[in-house]
Amino acid sequence: MDRIRIAQIGTGHGHAAGKMQVYRRSPDFEVVGIAEPDETKRQQLAKDPAYRDIPVLAVEELLDLNGLQAVAIETDVRDLLTHAEACVERRLPIHLDKPAGESLLQFRRILDTATKAHIPVQMGYMYRYNPAFVMLREYLSQGWLGEPFEVHAVMSKVVGPAERKELAGYPGGMMFELGCHLIDALVDVLGPCDKITPYVRSSTTVNDGLADNMLAVFEYPRATATVRSSALEVEGFSRRHFVVCGTEGTFHIEPLDRPTVRLALSRPRGSAKRGLQTVEIAPYDRYVADAADFADCIRTNRPLRWTPMHDLAVQEAVLRASGCPLDR
Repeated sequence: MDRIRIAQIGTGHGHAAGKMQVYRRSPDFEVVGIAEPDETKRQQLAKDPAYRDIPVLAVEELLDLNGLQAVAIETDVRDLLTHAEACVERRLPIHLDKPAGESLLQFRRILDTATKAHIPVQMGYMYRYNPAFVMLREYLSQGWLGEPFEVHAVMSKVVGPAERKELAGYPGGMMFELGCHLIDALVDVLGPCDKITPYVRSSTTVNDGLADNMLAVFEYPRATATVRSSALEVEGFSRRHFVVCGTEGTFHIEPLDRPTVRLALSRPRGSAKRGLQTVEIAPYDRYVADAADFADCIRTNRPLRWTPMHDLAVQEAVLRASGCPLDR
């Protein structure tokens, strides 16, 4: 099949270069241009191998490219929705990185427009296609874990002074920046949550305004969940985890980025035995499965597994868990 002509707007997002490298290697996509509205970032493009030899265009030039079929939105978070809305108004499928900006109202409008036009909006939550989370969804759907009653998740790292200053521009702090990935997975497991209590803390003497030690408690009718995210944890990558406890078993992913699963079952299920066992997960390349699924949705016009209703519920939960307003 012909390759899908894709372009990227922005390079400020932390996932931007990685996504571009995957699109360039993918047999499904042809990268036809990049637009970087920020002058300083635009001057740095020539030095980054991820963007080498890609035509650099103004945003309007990019959107007017002949035969453009999809756009990846990879700007700073505060600008994501502005460019996403411009794309969906032109009926262009988009990959929108996370979290979905700061305005729930604008995000809802974008999803409504995309739904009416039957175009996909793929969110950039990086654990959706992680094989450990794929396995978790399979086990839940087969009933192997019984009724989930508890989820606890942690995603932290040490953030340096320059990045702290940048992240301090968002009142949601580390829950908004990192915890959103866990909230996406949590809503996938337990559904939308009506009662979310945020605990917004800054736990250092650095007076930069960053909420660097965040906790949110999610209360469901028959389950509870906690999500933590900090900018302070030494070797935090190694302790990132997502745990689902059910009445018939527990599924523990740790670490998240190169995952291993600890599985406990009340009785044998398929090839899994009763009791505690470790399941090794084969190494995988982040974003590759995301790109392949995005391409297939564009070609076949099938919907993404994650519906607009799910994405909207996730964004509302992210804002509430971050202590941010919902009426913007």
